Amino acid sequence: MRLIAITTPGFRENEAGEIRRLLDGGWWRVHIRKPGSDPESVVRLLREIPRGYYPRLSLHDHFPLAGEFGLGGVHLNSRNPRAPRGWNGLVSRSCHTLEEIQQGDEYDYQFLSPVFDSISKPGYLSRFTSEDLRRAAALSDRVFPLGGITRGRAPQLRAMGFTGCAMLGAAWNNNEPMLQFITHTSRGLEEVLRGGCRWVQLRIKGASDAEFAGVAREILPLCRRYGATLIFDDRVELTASLGADGVHLGKNDMPLPEARRILGSGKIIGATANTAEDIMDAFRAGADYIGLGPFRFTTTKQGLAPLLGLEGYRKIMADCRARGMNLPTVAIGGILTEDLPQLRLTGVDGIAVSGLILNSSNPEQTTKDILETWKN
Repeated sequence: MRLIAITTPGFRENEAGEIRRLLDGGWWRVHIRKPGSDPESVVRLLREIPRGYYPRLSLHDHFPLAGEFGLGGVHLNSRNPRAPRGWNGLVSRSCHTLEEIQQGDEYDYQFLSPVFDSISKPGYLSRFTSEDLRRAAALSDRVFPLGGITRGRAPQLRAMGFTGCAMLGAAWNNNEPMLQFITHTSRGLEEVLRGGCRWVQLRIKGASDAEFAGVAREILPLCRRYGATLIFDDRVELTASLGADGVHLGKNDMPLPEARRILGSGKIIGATANTAEDIMDAFRAGADYIGLGPFRFTTTKQGLAPLLGLEGYRKIMADCRARGMNLPTVAIGGILTEDLPQLRLTGVDGIAVSGLILNSSNPEQTTKDILETWKN
């Protein structure tokens, strides 16, 4: 997905460096939004950013600076409702209804907000249903949802049909994990969903398609009721026929390009990786996220690749950043709650767990504990 970061209203220490890191890491654009700022403060920030990044910056205020510095875009708002005379760069704007989106053909792209309850603006609550968001995505591939979005929700938005999204709070302080619950049964699933998990993978190795479909039909309504994303392990054809949100492919499963041909651009496709080279291959093939592991030995999966441990994750994630790869990545394999603080420091975006929750006497509380431990 194309990711857009919007700066916080105030100026921060080393903000230029943070902007560079995001763009180097694969983010599509950064919007410089500093309402109430003076032009001189914005100029100081721009001068700290190398000129090679300017085409990927958009201004929300002080539009003459966009032309003076050769920036790539301006974003219209109530303070600045029109682009400067003679402007040839990108023009974007914010919308709050589907009707506004339909009337915006002249813009290069539009923000639709808030699609979820806002992280950075307390009390700024979404009024959109999941069906509203799917309709918005179908209207145009130039609609970027905004509001309450974290990297953990990016696969969910991809499943709705969006090709990109914008983030404000989470772009600079992402403390919500991508928690994927891997299960072979519907047992305990509603408790997990009540605990706050919004991403489920159904994996039943050795089951027939009929057996797999039977469990999937039990799980699908639960995931829809809680607004959770449902991924099937390996079963590409069933993903299409049963209406799951996507598929996760192991190294020995269907090649990713073939799965994409079958499923189209509106489905999530995740890929298993054990090295930075694996991630690069998946990145080039168009994967939406990576399951990186195993962290340690686990009894829930056979034929494990070499164990990574904390140091393995550190090295691989650093290598990915150096190569400009920005795929959301979850750690997997024998992870315990006490591992989360150190795993988060490696640079992964979240975790995928099975036994930690399935073997718990209280799946709802265990899920809450995982999310709270990661955030804190």
